[in-house]
Amino acid sequence: MQDLQKFWGLVVEVWDQGFLGFDIARIGIAILVFALFLLLRGLLTRFVLDWLKMLAKRTRSHLDDEIIAALREPIRLIPVALGAFFAFEHLALEDTFKNIGDNIVRSLIAFVIFWGFWRVVQPASRGLRQLERVFTQELVDWLVKAVKVAVVLVGAATILQIWGIQVGPIIAGAGLFGVAVALGAQDLFKNLISGILILGEKRFRKGDYILVEDTVEGVVESIGFRSTVVRRLDQAPVLVPNAKLSDTAVTNFSGRTHRRISWLIGVEYRTTIEQLRQIRNAIEKYIVDSDNFANPSEISTYVHIDSFNDSSIDIMIYCFTKTTVWGEFLKVKEDLAYRIKEIIESAGAEFAFPSQSVYVESTLANQPEIFVLPKENKTAG
Repeated sequence: MQDLQKFWGLVVEVWDQGFLGFDIARIGIAILVFALFLLLRGLLTRFVLDWLKMLAKRTRSHLDDEIIAALREPIRLIPVALGAFFAFEHLALEDTFKNIGDNIVRSLIAFVIFWGFWRVVQPASRGLRQLERVFTQELVDWLVKAVKVAVVLVGAATILQIWGIQVGPIIAGAGLFGVAVALGAQDLFKNLISGILILGEKRFRKGDYILVEDTVEGVVESIGFRSTVVRRLDQAPVLVPNAKLSDTAVTNFSGRTHRRISWLIGVEYRTTIEQLRQIRNAIEKYIVDSDNFANPSEISTYVHIDSFNDSSIDIMIYCFTKTTVWGEFLKVKEDLAYRIKEIIESAGAEFAFPSQSVYVESTLANQPEIFVLPKENKTAG
């Protein structure tokens, strides 16, 4: 019986002392409180979101709706911070443990706040789209990324300060380290500055079709801090350093206003002057009257008899289409080719092809054949 009482005394002692001087009952209740807030997280989140959505319905702007949707995940973390706060309050921590508990709660609160800011930056950047009248869309995207990075850095510094870690010496040390890194990362900063110059000068934008001599030809997919991604016609992506794009001549085909057609059409030499005039005038009339081609008053347009080639008389056709879309441009060229063939055939002429003529000179008739006497054989006497 005494042994049983002694054992029971040990149980009570363990129960009272628990872990780190806290009785097990208090720890269990604190865990239950935290678990209760986790279970009620969905309900609390829905309650807060419904209340915010109700406020957003009173406005005509859709921006607040997007912001509320972005804040959904940070709001779901609020019950976790509340649960940690009430759990630590129930434990009634003292001294060092109290500071640790307070720092944990403060860190959770700071994380929720700055995570919310980070999530709101994207929908809030819709207001920055008005800056696209002055800057490019890519430069605005860079500004959004810079704001996100700034939010992360400030949030991290805030949490470090909560735990008593001084940020000033870290920044000073990072400055010295940055100088050392900068000496070995000159290309990185050069590419970064070149990227800013590319966006500021509006040399090209995302979606433009460009040609970089001896480097790449394709569509710009993205302009990053260090390099630009260009997807070639075979769909292979090419990462080009921004410094190369800044120092090299870049042809931006998307910036053109028209697409050019430059052809030489060869007809046979037996084509008469009247047929040549008829063909030339009909082709020019088709180009001038068609809505698919730029007006000659806007841009140079020529249809002329150009040269006498080895096997043909060449007609030069030089004009520009209104469309710059590749597929539409091909359709306009196809229609022009059909019309040229119809015009040449209706004029009674034919297309020329490479050929050679061989002239054989025949002997005159009624001329006697020349008889050559054989040489006389001579023998010694």
